[in-house]
Amino acid sequence: PVDQRTRDALQKSVQLAIEITTKSQEATARHEAERREQEAKGRLERQKIDDEAEAEKARKNLLSLQAASAAVESTGTASAEAKARAEAAKIEGESNVTNAKLKAEAQSTKASVQLKILQNEQETEISHKKAWNVLEVKKADELAGIEASKFKSIVDAIGADTLKKISQAGPEMQAKLLSGLGLKSFMITDGNHPINLFSTAAGLIGSSQ
Repeated sequence: PVDQRTRDALQKSVQLAIEITTKSQEATARHEAERREQEAKGRLERQKIDDEAEAEKARKNLLSLQAASAAVESTGTASAEAKARAEAAKIEGESNVTNAKLKAEAQSTKASVQLKILQNEQETEISHKKAWNVLEVKKADELAGIEASKFKSIVDAIGADTLKKISQAGPEMQAKLLSGLGLKSFMITDGNHPINLFSTAAGLIGSSQ
């Protein structure tokens, strides 16, 4: 159909126009980049020339100063020598003062750093001790609870009659009875107050009666 051919032609025209515009823009951008590159190269070249000129100027000044210094040295006059010695002494003195200041600053900085390190170590040690003490207290509390529960379980398991017999028996018989019950000791403690199992048992029996 004519309409389809027209649309195709228009589409091709638009695509061609886009391609031409794109290529034109790319060419413009490329030319601009090349121009800027050339300008940059030109600036670098001019800077190089300027730097070389400055270097040559400095070299000439140095030669001039060296020539003047050689002239002063060749004259050997007392005033020139005295001035040179005074200037050298002044420079040496200023250098010594500067070195002393720098050394003092370095020592001060070192002392501050060492003090900070010591403080950090002390704080770390204190924190560690506090944490350790908390753990020890918690451990002691838990052990005390365990011992108390263990003692109560033993008393409940043995019974009042058996405890009464043990408490009334002699030392050898007490040891045998305890061994027969699977107990190795007749003392219980919370770390500060030891308790005789037989005395405690007798008290329990008495209170129960």
